Amino acid sequence: MSKVDIFQSAGNWKYLVICPSQGITKDIQQNLHSRMGHAELLEIPVYPPAAGLLEVLTVQNPDVCLADIVSDRERGINLIKELASMQPKMPVIAVIPGNDTDLILRCLRAGAAEFLFHPLDPAQIEEVLARLVAKNPLMKGTGKAGRVIAVVPAKGACGASTVASGLAFAWKKKAGKLLLVDLDPLTGTLSFLLKLKSQYSFMDVVTLTQNLDSDLWRNLVSSAHGVDVMLAPEGASDGVHDIMDAAAIIDYARWNYQTTILDTCSPYGPWNLSILRHADEILIVSTNELPSLQATQRALNYLDQNRIDRSKTKLVVNRYNRDVGLSKEVIETAIRCEVFQVLPSDFEGVQRAMIEGKPSPVGSPFGKSLAQLAEKLGGSNPESSKPAKSSSSWGGLLNLFSRTSS
Repeated sequence: MSKVDIFQSAGNWKYLVICPSQGITKDIQQNLHSRMGHAELLEIPVYPPAAGLLEVLTVQNPDVCLADIVSDRERGINLIKELASMQPKMPVIAVIPGNDTDLILRCLRAGAAEFLFHPLDPAQIEEVLARLVAKNPLMKGTGKAGRVIAVVPAKGACGASTVASGLAFAWKKKAGKLLLVDLDPLTGTLSFLLKLKSQYSFMDVVTLTQNLDSDLWRNLVSSAHGVDVMLAPEGASDGVHDIMDAAAIIDYARWNYQTTILDTCSPYGPWNLSILRHADEILIVSTNELPSLQATQRALNYLDQNRIDRSKTKLVVNRYNRDVGLSKEVIETAIRCEVFQVLPSDFEGVQRAMIEGKPSPVGSPFGKSLAQLAEKLGGSNPESSKPAKSSSSWGGLLNLFSRTSS
């Protein structure tokens, strides 16, 4: 890739510069503007508190962040961790004082994607930007990002996999190219529900991240009723207990499908948190029985503790029967969460579809409710799903202590 191509692509990005040092900030300004005069820089001259940082990321939606690790190593590393947690798809470039191997490792573990040594070297900046352009299709401007929806059970046996597969087929009637992925590494059931078999699974994507292309991808997915499906391993495979990050699968899917629906096994642990952080929306599937609702409350609290944005979380109550369990109104009061969609108890229809490996009939109670769920989510219009940017006490953060240049 030529220098012109690199700087033309990178010049369209929005850069967030978090740097208490005016000297380092000036160095960054001069180096970026000398190569990409039209690049937009948002500058925060302090290490911001978590609430303020989240507000800036939500409102400004930067493409890249340059984080000053020179001024204060510990606070800088904590900043990288917060950025990786709040905005996992955004690359973080750590600006560090020289080629310090131990510090580089600490930054890597915290979530940094690249490094720049201060004082900045133009050749190194070019190398870093070239790697980021190569790794991130979003930054190349090659197309429009697809939508990613994660379906997660509040507890076992809530029917989340049935909901995920049913939603995929209901959504397919409204939208274009769609992918359904079973990301349960140990007990994935989509192969059983859809009567599919494949010698490949999502674990192959995890191990082949550097070599993914369209030809290889076609061999990794199966097809069911017009939907591409990626299955979970048939049994416990090597490395299944070590997987931590779902970014490779989700990022590739986002840029090759209009919609991706992820069937997950739990809200808990690094692997599942990684999935939920990368998803645009999260459907928590529960039932209206007391144990399931208690598990729902615990799951919501866990996601809050791990800074999963509550605004992208929606509660779906499956197998709803008003005569057995709590009513919708009582559920909302008890767990202080709006019920986004109720899916009725339709045992015979769901079981028949499962035995045949087919979607639930559109005319069945369950099929009708799935169609309503797809409609409410905005199946044919991904833009409609984006949450409104809310204001808060941190809404004026940039105005209070930042500098903006372009």
